[in-house]
Amino acid sequence: MFVIGRGKRAGMIVVLIAVAAGTLLVSSAVSQPRDKRPPKVSITAPSAGATVSGTVTLAASASDNVGVTRVTWSVDGRQVALDSSAPWSQTWDSATVANGGHTAVATAEDAAGNVRTSAGVSFTVNNSGGGTPTGDPVIAAAGDIAGSGSGDEATARLLDSIAPTAVLTTGDNAYDNGTLAEFNTYYDPTWGRHRAVTQPVPGNHEYNTTGAAGYFDYFGAAAGDRARGYYSFDLGAWHLIALNSEIPHDTGSAQVAWLRSDLAASAAKCTLAYWHKPRFTAGNYSDFTEYTPFWQALWDANADVVLAGHDHNYQRYGPLNPAGVADSARGIREFVVGTGGRSHYALRLDSRRLAGTASAYGVVKLTLHPASFDFSFVPEAGQTYSDSGSAIGCH
Repeated sequence: MFVIGRGKRAGMIVVLIAVAAGTLLVSSAVSQPRDKRPPKVSITAPSAGATVSGTVTLAASASDNVGVTRVTWSVDGRQVALDSSAPWSQTWDSATVANGGHTAVATAEDAAGNVRTSAGVSFTVNNSGGGTPTGDPVIAAAGDIAGSGSGDEATARLLDSIAPTAVLTTGDNAYDNGTLAEFNTYYDPTWGRHRAVTQPVPGNHEYNTTGAAGYFDYFGAAAGDRARGYYSFDLGAWHLIALNSEIPHDTGSAQVAWLRSDLAASAAKCTLAYWHKPRFTAGNYSDFTEYTPFWQALWDANADVVLAGHDHNYQRYGPLNPAGVADSARGIREFVVGTGGRSHYALRLDSRRLAGTASAYGVVKLTLHPASFDFSFVPEAGQTYSDSGSAIGCH
């Protein structure tokens, strides 16, 4: 009697034929290739050559044999909107760029992970008042953000009021484990309101879920390559670098090699980097010396600002060299902004720290001028703590 077994494993169809007496066993494998076809995608709005103002509809046509899972829109190389379900249409405030010509593209990703970016569509912005000058974008940043409490809603309202060009998260975005369900339940209703302009980094809580899968599934292309989670982009005259504190970051790591290469390739006068665990801190934690390779690479390239989270408080340091010694000529300024809404950690004395609070949730607001920046800590409603500075120059 013949016994025929048929199974599917790792993209192969395996057929086993056995004789009851055990004298014959045939195994054959037939390749079944994975889908490698990228989606079809094109921009349907705005139309080529259009002049737009105010709130603009961004729309795309996207299709694929295994289904499109998300579409992102970018204007002049900066992601401005993301949609995870059809119809592929989002709104965008054109006042976040200057009047004049711009180019938009749409990027579609299918269920197999294949990606394709559309041809660019050129259009013109014409807003009364001129829009926000491209050389002076505003960013708002914090980490340690969303959970079952109400602090994240308080800081999300600050983002609503500031209406920043970009939102930077400094990790531990959704508690306790950074699952997709936690992102959808806690983060999405609050900070998720600004997802279209968010450039995130992960924290240790994201990696409580294997491979930070919930984080990468939620943010999609905005979070960079899933295996790395680090990336860079330009904003106005500044170069911004998002690093991943939760994967190898020693001197010989691929991440530090990439960081040095990225810095060498940038022609920007001003550079800002951000990641989760701070190099310098004095709160619930002490200095994380393991991130000296990040600081050294940034120092060697004359970078200007570092943002971090993890310590659930606000601290302003600097300017410091890689060893933590004050250096007004070349030192990098660090802002620890673990005040996104999760909880508070007390501060300890630190002579290097210039300002700080452990009692207020809030965000850091930075206005990025072509050769300098202004900063302020913006507290939640009902809190009076403030810290600000103007026109601090770049190296």
